[in-house]
Amino acid sequence: MTTQEMANKYYELACQNNYIEIQNKYYADNVISVEPEHAALKGMQIVTKGKSAVMAKGEAFRESREVLHSQSCSEPLATGDFFSVILKRDITFKNRGRVQLEEIGIFQVVDGKIISEQFFY
Repeated sequence: MTTQEMANKYYELACQNNYIEIQNKYYADNVISVEPEHAALKGMQIVTKGKSAVMAKGEAFRESREVLHSQSCSEPLATGDFFSVILKRDITFKNRGRVQLEEIGIFQVVDGKIISEQFFY
């Protein structure tokens, strides 16, 4: 699968809010997920290594939500081994109230699998 094909698959599934399928099917076993340094102030781990740990991080995020009011994913931009999307979410969290989140996600694809993701917000 080319990077553009992976980007298109990611976009299709993200628009359906189906991140579990994205991670199950398309993440490499040794995937690395990187959050910005300031995420540590919210108690988040900056670097998460391994598919099961990244999936657990996603599950913890979903569990922290009370209501997902809306979410969107921009069409991807791809070049070389990388693609990026803009992710927007309107969420009410159990302990923080309602917030609007916007982030850029950059993903690296090698041998048809996502080997890294990094978020900027």
